[in-house]
Amino acid sequence: MSARKLITEYLDLWTGAVTKKSSSGRGSNGKVELTGVKKLRELILELAVRGQLLETQSVVSEEPSENYDVTRHNVGNEDYPFLKPRNWSFAKFIDVLDFQGGGQPPKSMFSQEKRDGYVQLLQIRDLGPNPQPVYVPEESVSKFCTEEDILIGRYGASVGKVFWGKPGAYNVALIKLINRHGLYMPAFLYHLMTSPYGQSLFVGISRSAQSGFSKKDVANRVLPLPPLAEQYHIVQKVDELMALCDRLEQQTSDQLEAHETLVDTLLGTLTQSENATELADNWARLSAHFDTLFTTEQSIDKLKQTILQLAVMGRLVEQDAGDESAQELLRSLAAEERRLLSTGKLRRKNSGKTGTNQSALQELPSGWALAPLSQLGRFSGGKTPSKSKPQFWGGHIPWVTPKDMKTQHIKGSEDRVTQLAVDEGLELYPENAVLFVVRSGILRRMFPAAITAVPCTVNQDLKVLSPYLPELSPYIQLMMLGFEQFILKNLTKTGTTVESLKFEEFANCQFPIPPLHEQARILERVDEVMILCDQLKERLNQASETRNQLAEAVVEGALN
Repeated sequence: MSARKLITEYLDLWTGAVTKKSSSGRGSNGKVELTGVKKLRELILELAVRGQLLETQSVVSEEPSENYDVTRHNVGNEDYPFLKPRNWSFAKFIDVLDFQGGGQPPKSMFSQEKRDGYVQLLQIRDLGPNPQPVYVPEESVSKFCTEEDILIGRYGASVGKVFWGKPGAYNVALIKLINRHGLYMPAFLYHLMTSPYGQSLFVGISRSAQSGFSKKDVANRVLPLPPLAEQYHIVQKVDELMALCDRLEQQTSDQLEAHETLVDTLLGTLTQSENATELADNWARLSAHFDTLFTTEQSIDKLKQTILQLAVMGRLVEQDAGDESAQELLRSLAAEERRLLSTGKLRRKNSGKTGTNQSALQELPSGWALAPLSQLGRFSGGKTPSKSKPQFWGGHIPWVTPKDMKTQHIKGSEDRVTQLAVDEGLELYPENAVLFVVRSGILRRMFPAAITAVPCTVNQDLKVLSPYLPELSPYIQLMMLGFEQFILKNLTKTGTTVESLKFEEFANCQFPIPPLHEQARILERVDEVMILCDQLKERLNQASETRNQLAEAVVEGALN
């Protein structure tokens, strides 16, 4: 099957196989990787360096040894990495190529600006999308490169990464390939090094990140060597097919972007609905296209966030006139606070703000009330027991820090303290306390709030809300999820090294509180919808995995 036919017959597979990009925590932007097109690019390069890309090899006839007697160094049949095409040879790396390591002038010579007599010192970061050029005196370097040179990463995670050079010198993290006998076109050599086969040359080199790889490590690796004229035709075909891949990639990206915009628009109509009738109409319109709208993991995540927003806006379930109002709930909380104060179980709060003009929701549903979080329970914070006292550590009591805020329910922690640490003043919080990250760590990577499933202590980067009524905890957590974007936009300190919560403003911001019985109905409905969303996401993930496996199978079949 020709390469073009391979593309066109499996077009839906190449454009449909996508995977979500890896990310850390809740701050993921949900972007996807076009896995199918990526696999297709790899396949094109692999077919190219195996001599299987051109539909016929009759375009050339000369032997590869016309400029150099490569037969002196030809490897035996038993070392051929794949079936040898007609007129091709195989040779060891050291017999046809060489490389030269870069130099490293002292940093005291670095300049951020180009000056007379200075050249750019290329580093790996300068060959990516976000270059940070530095310049050094020309007399301080002796290893130079141009746009015609091929550079390869030599250290750590960059081992084997291939780049076209730039005018200047290059540092020790890079090597420059030397085409010793002119047996390769630069463009073909670049494709060879970037192909899966070329990348395999650098696999299994076990050296430290500091020393990188040496000539000895790659000297005996076997390289394919086609005639120069055939290299020219292969490069032409690769360029043609890569341009086709570019068009496929752009078309797929445009479709995904249009789909994302449509999802955002239709979900936006739900949260912007002015009344129950309009919400019902908008939901019916969205439901009619459910199967075509929610076809990506990102779109399902947006649906889940919209459901959370509708829940805390009071639009997910009907209000019941028979429910005791939220004002009655707040009076009950105030009474419980007074009781705890009178029994000595609660210390009186410092005088200060009890609310702010800022509100998470301006228009309240019937029976709801606005109240600051500080009115729902007692806020307190943690601390770090002395590290110099080993008797405080290694116990059975969880000591929770921001790195443990990865789940909605805290059942333990990486670090534990002893009862002695608690006796010495570290506060022990019961089950159903609500934990908030207020500083240290990026808030967008944490759950906005977590509930303790076991008694635990916390460090100074967390605040704990102990509700006067423990049954409030699940709804408080839901409320934080529903108003997550509002909190991040309005109640966090940004532009600093460490993002943190403006805690006083957060604790005293007015949040909408529904009646207690309505809270239970909201939580039940949210759970039902989230289960359905998770099931839908699981089916999509299974379908995506199947498409990716099919793409792998097509690639393997084409190479065998």
